[in-house]
Amino acid sequence: MIDHTSQNWRKSSYSNDEGGSCLEVLDDHPSGIPVRDSKVLEGPALLMGPSAWTSFIASVKERTSHA
Repeated sequence: MIDHTSQNWRKSSYSNDEGGSCLEVLDDHPSGIPVRDSKVLEGPALLMGPSAWTSFIASVKERTSHA
């Protein structure tokens, strides 16, 4: 179960409060890395395993370096 009320959800320091397309992650979940839409706090969260999370971050970094 993912605790949507946890104070440990965080989003990128590049995010702002203008309601853009931001993701939040929860660092202290025992089964993986939960990811949710920052605009839908009580909505579903995707639980990613460590290797999937590492691949996701690498892909995002690669795409932003070419932007």
